[in-house]
Amino acid sequence: MSGEAPVVTRSPEILGGAPVFNGTRVPVNTLIDYLEVGDSLDVFLQDFPTVSREQAVAALQIAKEALLQDAGAA
Repeated sequence: MSGEAPVVTRSPEILGGAPVFNGTRVPVNTLIDYLEVGDSLDVFLQDFPTVSREQAVAALQIAKEALLQDAGAA
């Protein structure tokens, strides 16, 4: 994975340091909010065309791995 751009970035200059999809000003939390209320990934991608499907899926994979790792540590 070296040489690839990160999926999520943080910068104090962008939305106060909230995690955003790299190259956008779209907070990752917005994707979670959409899914939480029952909207599909396709709806999110239509509403935020600067986020690619690959970025969204990769962010969800990162979240999944973090949850599984955390669950394993408990």
